[in-house]
Amino acid sequence: MTQANPSVQLHRGDLPPGLDFGDSVAVDTETMGLKLSRDRLCLAQLSAGDGICHLVQFEPGRYDAPNLVAVLTDPSVTKLFHFARFDMAMLRRHMGIACAPVYCTKIASRLARTYASSHGLKDLCRELLGIDLAKEQQSSDWGDPTLTEAQMTYAAQDVLHLHALRRHLDEILAREGRTELADACFRFLQWRVDLDLGGWDEDDIFAH
Repeated sequence: MTQANPSVQLHRGDLPPGLDFGDSVAVDTETMGLKLSRDRLCLAQLSAGDGICHLVQFEPGRYDAPNLVAVLTDPSVTKLFHFARFDMAMLRRHMGIACAPVYCTKIASRLARTYASSHGLKDLCRELLGIDLAKEQQSSDWGDPTLTEAQMTYAAQDVLHLHALRRHLDEILAREGRTELADACFRFLQWRVDLDLGGWDEDDIFAH
Protein backbone atom coordinates (compact mmCIF):
# COMPACT_ATOMS: atom_id res chain seq x y z
CA MET A 1 0.00 0.00 0.00
CA THR A 2 1.23 3.48 -0.88
CA GLN A 3 -0.16 6.91 -0.12
CA ALA A 4 -0.42 9.92 -2.39
CA ASN A 5 -1.60 11.86 0.64
CA PRO A 6 -3.18 10.81 3.95
CA SER A 7 -6.66 10.65 2.42
CA VAL A 8 -5.75 8.56 -0.66
CA GLN A 9 -4.46 5.01 -0.21
CA LEU A 10 -3.35 2.92 -3.20
CA HIS A 11 -3.50 -0.89 -3.07
CA ARG A 12 -2.21 -3.28 -5.71
CA GLY A 13 -4.62 -5.98 -6.81
CA ASP A 14 -7.03 -6.01 -3.88
CA LEU A 15 -8.17 -4.26 -0.73
CA PRO A 16 -6.34 -5.20 2.46
CA PRO A 17 -8.33 -7.47 4.78
CA GLY A 18 -10.37 -6.03 7.60
CA LEU A 19 -11.53 -2.74 6.07
CA ASP A 20 -15.01 -1.74 7.23
CA PHE A 21 -16.96 0.64 4.99
CA GLY A 22 -20.12 0.61 7.10
CA ASP A 23 -23.56 0.22 5.54
CA SER A 24 -22.80 2.26 2.40
CA VAL A 25 -19.68 2.57 0.26
CA ALA A 26 -19.05 4.98 -2.59
CA VAL A 27 -17.62 3.23 -5.65
CA ASP A 28 -16.17 4.35 -8.97
CA THR A 29 -13.93 2.87 -11.66
CA GLU A 30 -11.32 4.11 -14.09
CA THR A 31 -10.86 2.33 -17.41
CA MET A 32 -8.79 2.56 -20.58
CA GLY A 33 -11.86 3.91 -22.41
CA LEU A 34 -15.64 3.81 -22.51
CA LYS A 35 -16.21 0.74 -24.73
CA LEU A 36 -17.42 -2.21 -22.66
CA SER A 37 -16.32 -4.72 -25.29
CA ARG A 38 -12.86 -3.23 -25.79
CA ASP A 39 -11.53 -1.33 -22.79
CA ARG A 40 -10.22 -2.84 -19.61
CA LEU A 41 -10.84 -2.02 -15.98
CA CYS A 42 -7.77 -0.33 -14.47
CA LEU A 43 -8.80 1.04 -11.10
CA ALA A 44 -11.58 0.82 -8.53
CA GLN A 45 -12.10 3.55 -5.94
CA LEU A 46 -13.99 3.16 -2.67
CA SER A 47 -14.84 5.45 0.23
CA ALA A 48 -16.93 5.11 3.36
CA GLY A 49 -17.70 8.83 3.24
CA ASP A 50 -15.08 9.50 5.90
CA GLY A 51 -12.74 11.55 3.71
CA ILE A 52 -10.52 8.56 2.90
CA CYS A 53 -10.38 6.92 -0.53
CA HIS A 54 -9.02 3.43 -1.15
CA LEU A 55 -7.77 2.86 -4.70
CA VAL A 56 -7.37 -0.68 -6.03
CA GLN A 57 -5.12 -0.88 -9.09
CA PHE A 58 -5.40 -3.91 -11.39
CA GLU A 59 -2.79 -5.44 -13.66
CA PRO A 60 -4.12 -6.38 -17.14
CA GLY A 61 -6.33 -9.46 -16.90
CA ARG A 62 -5.79 -9.96 -13.17
CA TYR A 63 -9.01 -9.36 -11.26
CA ASP A 64 -8.84 -11.94 -8.49
CA ALA A 65 -9.61 -9.59 -5.61
CA PRO A 66 -11.60 -11.47 -2.94
CA ASN A 67 -11.62 -8.66 -0.38
CA LEU A 68 -12.94 -6.16 -2.93
CA VAL A 69 -15.50 -8.64 -4.23
CA ALA A 70 -16.74 -9.27 -0.70
CA VAL A 71 -17.47 -5.57 -0.23
CA LEU A 72 -19.11 -5.08 -3.62
CA THR A 73 -21.38 -8.11 -3.27
CA ASP A 74 -22.32 -7.69 0.40
CA PRO A 75 -26.15 -7.40 0.45
CA SER A 76 -26.02 -5.37 3.67
CA VAL A 77 -23.87 -2.62 2.10
CA THR A 78 -25.36 -0.14 -0.38
CA LYS A 79 -22.98 0.73 -3.21
CA LEU A 80 -23.13 4.40 -4.19
CA PHE A 81 -22.21 5.26 -7.78
CA HIS A 82 -22.41 8.21 -10.12
CA PHE A 83 -23.58 6.73 -13.44
CA ALA A 84 -23.80 3.25 -11.94
CA ARG A 85 -24.76 1.72 -15.28
CA PHE A 86 -21.20 1.96 -16.65
CA ASP A 87 -19.30 1.03 -13.50
CA MET A 88 -21.57 -1.95 -12.76
CA ALA A 89 -21.13 -3.20 -16.32
CA MET A 90 -17.34 -2.92 -16.12
CA LEU A 91 -17.26 -4.75 -12.79
CA ARG A 92 -19.59 -7.45 -14.14
CA ARG A 93 -17.55 -7.94 -17.30
CA HIS A 94 -14.11 -8.07 -15.71
CA MET A 95 -14.81 -9.42 -12.23
CA GLY A 96 -17.98 -11.41 -12.87
CA ILE A 97 -19.90 -9.77 -10.03
CA ALA A 98 -23.28 -8.13 -9.66
CA CYS A 99 -23.30 -5.16 -7.29
CA ALA A 100 -26.44 -4.90 -5.16
CA PRO A 101 -28.04 -3.00 -3.61
CA VAL A 102 -27.02 0.16 -5.42
CA TYR A 103 -27.73 3.89 -5.47
CA CYS A 104 -26.91 6.11 -8.45
CA THR A 105 -26.52 9.85 -7.89
CA LYS A 106 -26.95 10.56 -11.61
CA ILE A 107 -30.33 8.81 -11.72
CA ALA A 108 -31.32 10.45 -8.43
CA SER A 109 -30.34 13.84 -9.86
CA ARG A 110 -32.37 13.33 -13.04
CA LEU A 111 -35.43 12.48 -10.97
CA ALA A 112 -34.90 15.12 -8.28
CA ARG A 113 -33.33 18.10 -10.10
CA THR A 114 -35.85 18.39 -12.92
CA TYR A 115 -35.13 22.13 -13.00
CA ALA A 116 -31.57 21.40 -14.24
CA SER A 117 -30.21 20.18 -17.56
CA SER A 118 -26.77 19.11 -16.29
CA HIS A 119 -26.38 16.09 -14.04
CA GLY A 120 -22.64 15.43 -14.07
CA LEU A 121 -20.73 14.90 -10.85
CA LYS A 122 -19.03 18.28 -11.21
CA ASP A 123 -22.43 19.98 -11.59
CA LEU A 124 -23.87 18.25 -8.52
CA CYS A 125 -20.87 19.00 -6.32
CA ARG A 126 -20.90 22.65 -7.32
CA GLU A 127 -24.61 23.21 -6.71
CA LEU A 128 -25.34 20.96 -3.75
CA LEU A 129 -22.01 21.01 -1.89
CA GLY A 130 -20.32 24.22 -3.04
CA ILE A 131 -17.31 22.19 -4.21
CA ASP A 132 -15.66 22.78 -7.57
CA LEU A 133 -14.09 19.54 -8.81
CA ALA A 134 -11.04 19.63 -11.06
CA LYS A 135 -11.43 17.43 -14.15
CA GLU A 136 -8.03 17.81 -15.83
CA GLN A 137 -7.21 14.11 -15.39
CA GLN A 138 -10.51 12.82 -16.82
CA SER A 139 -8.80 11.79 -20.07
CA SER A 140 -5.76 10.01 -18.68
CA ASP A 141 -3.79 6.80 -19.17
CA TRP A 142 -5.23 4.79 -16.31
CA GLY A 143 -3.42 1.68 -17.50
CA ASP A 144 -0.01 3.15 -16.65
CA PRO A 145 1.52 0.99 -13.88
CA THR A 146 2.73 4.14 -12.11
CA LEU A 147 -0.10 6.53 -11.35
CA THR A 148 0.71 10.15 -10.69
CA GLU A 149 -0.40 11.96 -7.56
CA ALA A 150 -2.68 14.09 -9.78
CA GLN A 151 -4.33 10.95 -11.15
CA MET A 152 -4.89 9.49 -7.71
CA THR A 153 -6.30 12.74 -6.37
CA TYR A 154 -8.66 12.97 -9.34
CA ALA A 155 -9.80 9.35 -8.91
CA ALA A 156 -10.47 9.95 -5.22
CA GLN A 157 -12.68 12.97 -5.93
CA ASP A 158 -15.14 10.73 -7.75
CA VAL A 159 -16.10 8.92 -4.53
CA LEU A 160 -15.30 11.26 -1.64
CA HIS A 161 -18.49 13.33 -2.05
CA LEU A 162 -21.11 10.71 -3.02
CA HIS A 163 -22.41 10.17 0.52
CA ALA A 164 -23.06 13.89 0.96
CA LEU A 165 -24.69 14.13 -2.46
CA ARG A 166 -26.98 11.23 -1.62
CA ARG A 167 -28.22 13.00 1.50
CA HIS A 168 -29.08 16.15 -0.46
CA LEU A 169 -30.72 14.25 -3.32
CA ASP A 170 -32.73 12.05 -0.95
CA GLU A 171 -34.20 15.16 0.65
CA ILE A 172 -35.42 16.44 -2.72
CA LEU A 173 -36.72 13.02 -3.80
CA ALA A 174 -38.70 12.68 -0.58
CA ARG A 175 -40.05 16.23 -0.82
CA GLU A 176 -41.23 15.69 -4.39
CA GLY A 177 -42.64 12.21 -3.76
CA ARG A 178 -40.18 10.40 -6.04
CA THR A 179 -38.29 8.15 -3.61
CA GLU A 180 -40.15 5.01 -4.61
CA LEU A 181 -39.58 5.75 -8.29
CA ALA A 182 -35.85 6.22 -7.68
CA ASP A 183 -35.63 2.96 -5.74
CA ALA A 184 -37.30 1.12 -8.62
CA CYS A 185 -34.79 2.59 -11.07
CA PHE A 186 -31.89 1.53 -8.88
CA ARG A 187 -33.23 -2.03 -8.73
CA PHE A 188 -33.61 -2.09 -12.53
CA LEU A 189 -29.95 -1.21 -13.08
CA GLN A 190 -28.83 -4.84 -12.93
CA TRP A 191 -31.11 -5.57 -15.89
CA ARG A 192 -29.89 -2.46 -17.74
CA VAL A 193 -26.37 -3.84 -17.31
CA ASP A 194 -27.47 -7.19 -18.74
CA LEU A 195 -28.89 -5.38 -21.78
CA ASP A 196 -25.68 -3.38 -22.24
CA LEU A 197 -23.47 -6.45 -22.04
CA GLY A 198 -25.85 -8.40 -24.25
CA GLY A 199 -25.57 -5.95 -27.15
CA TRP A 200 -28.51 -3.61 -26.53
CA ASP A 201 -26.35 -0.79 -25.17
CA GLU A 202 -27.32 1.62 -27.99
CA ASP A 203 -30.97 0.58 -28.26
CA ASP A 204 -33.98 1.99 -26.42
CA ILE A 205 -36.07 -1.16 -26.21
CA PHE A 206 -39.02 0.88 -24.90
CA ALA A 207 -39.14 3.04 -28.03
CA HIS A 208 -41.95 2.60 -30.58
